[in-house]
Amino acid sequence: MNSREIQPIELVEYETRRFPESEISEELGMKIWQSYGSQISIDEPSFKNGNQWSLTANGWAGHIPLTPEFQISLLPKVEIRNLFGMLEYAYRLNSLKFPEGLTECDSLEEFYETLAKLFALRVLDRGRKGFFRSYQPRKDRIPYVRGRFDVRKSCQKPWDVLPECRYEEHTSDVEDNQILTWTLRRILQSGACTERSLPQVRRAYQSLRGLATPIPCDPQDCVGRLYNRLNQDYQPMHALCRFFLEQSGPSHRIGDRTMVPFLVDMAKLYELFVAEWLKAQKLSDFVVKSHVPVDIGQDGRIKFNIDLVVSERDTEKALFVLDTKYKAPDHPGNDDISQVVTYATAKGCHEAILIYPKPLNLDERVGKIRVRSLTFSLDGDLEEAGSRFLNDLFLIEDG
Repeated sequence: MNSREIQPIELVEYETRRFPESEISEELGMKIWQSYGSQISIDEPSFKNGNQWSLTANGWAGHIPLTPEFQISLLPKVEIRNLFGMLEYAYRLNSLKFPEGLTECDSLEEFYETLAKLFALRVLDRGRKGFFRSYQPRKDRIPYVRGRFDVRKSCQKPWDVLPECRYEEHTSDVEDNQILTWTLRRILQSGACTERSLPQVRRAYQSLRGLATPIPCDPQDCVGRLYNRLNQDYQPMHALCRFFLEQSGPSHRIGDRTMVPFLVDMAKLYELFVAEWLKAQKLSDFVVKSHVPVDIGQDGRIKFNIDLVVSERDTEKALFVLDTKYKAPDHPGNDDISQVVTYATAKGCHEAILIYPKPLNLDERVGKIRVRSLTFSLDGDLEEAGSRFLNDLFLIEDG
C-alpha cells in the first residue's frame, strides 16, 4: 500500500492526544511502548484517562510505519522552512543546490521525500560520469599469479594448486560508494517515498548495487573524510547520507518487508544547529568549539561533555560555556543551572549560558559565575534570530 494513501495519526510535539480503546489494539500499543518508548509516551486505557489511549510525542518529528494500515506522523512545532534552515546548518548542506519549493513542503514526509529524490539524482549524475574507483589491497587464491606470490605458503600446501597472491585491484567497491549504497537502501526501507521519488531512488540503488556492497555504516562514517579532485562531489552526497542515517530509527518487519522509520531528534538537531550556526559566523577574535570533553578529579572518573565553549583566539581562555535546551519550560530548572555552573567551574570561566528557543529571562550570579538564559528562536527568520542571540551573548554586564 502506498504510504500517501494512508491517513496516519498525527502527534504534535509535547501535546497529548487520546484515542478510543477500539482504535489501537493492545498488540499495537505494546509495540509502540517497546519500540518507540523514547519517542512516544503511551498510557493504556484506564479510568484515569476515560478508558482511552493517551499518546504524547516526546520532542521527536518524523514518520513511524507500524503496520500498512497504522502509521504515526510526529509533527514538529517548528515551521518546515525553518526546519530546513536548521538542517542546512546542522549538516553543512550550504553547498547543495536545492530545488525551488523545497521549503514549501506541506509535511515532514514530503520534505524527506524531496531530499531523497535530490540525493538519488546526484547519485545518478555521478553514475553517468563514472563512480569513484581506487586501488584496494586484496589477498586471495586465484588460478594465476598476480601481484606478489606467497611462495612459503604454497610450499606448505603443495597439493593446493591455486597460488595465494597479494595484489591491488582497481575497484568501485570502496567505502565512498558503500556509504551511498547503504543509505539508498535505508531510504527505500523507510516507506516514506512515493511514486514521485521511488523511481529515482530505485534507479540510483540499482546503479550502485552491482558495484558497491551495501555494508552497514554509521553516520560518523560520513564525516571527516578525505576528498580530492576525483571524488570532491561526494562530499555533499555524504553530508546527505549523514542526515538520512542519523534520522533512521530502529528497523522492524511489516509482513515480508523491513521498514525503517524516519525520526528526527529535535533536541539533538537544535543543539547541532546552534553550534554550526555559531561556527559559521567566523568570529575573528573568538574560537567556537562543540562537544568539549572535561575530566574532573585526580583520576578523571568524572567526565563532562560541554555543548559549546567560546574562547579567546589569542589566549585560548574560555569566555563562555553554553548548553542548549530545546524544550522551553516556564523557567530554567535547578538541574540545568547546576549543570552549566559546573561546566563553567570546570573550564575556569565566569559566563555560563543556557540557550532556549523561548525567552526565560534568567540573569543571576552563583559566586563569581554569571548565569544567563539566552534565546535562539525558531520562529520567524532564523538569521535575524541568530543575530539577536549573538548580540545578547556579548552583552557586557553594567558595572
